[in-house]
Amino acid sequence: MDVDLIFKIAGVGIVVGAIHMVLTKFGKEEYAYLTTLVGVVIVLGVVINLVSKLFNNVKVLFRL
Repeated sequence: MDVDLIFKIAGVGIVVGAIHMVLTKFGKEEYAYLTTLVGVVIVLGVVINLVSKLFNNVKVLFRL
């Protein structure tokens, strides 16, 4: 696994966390939660892509 991927996920988390805090301070809780949800969806998309690659590698390895 690449270390770059871990840094990308951590970067998304830090940026989303900062935006969430700023929006919460301004009283825009709805937008803050929406931003957090978008960040989670982005990270889940990356993780699902990795799991898909893992299953493809397993299929190739065992010739299924």
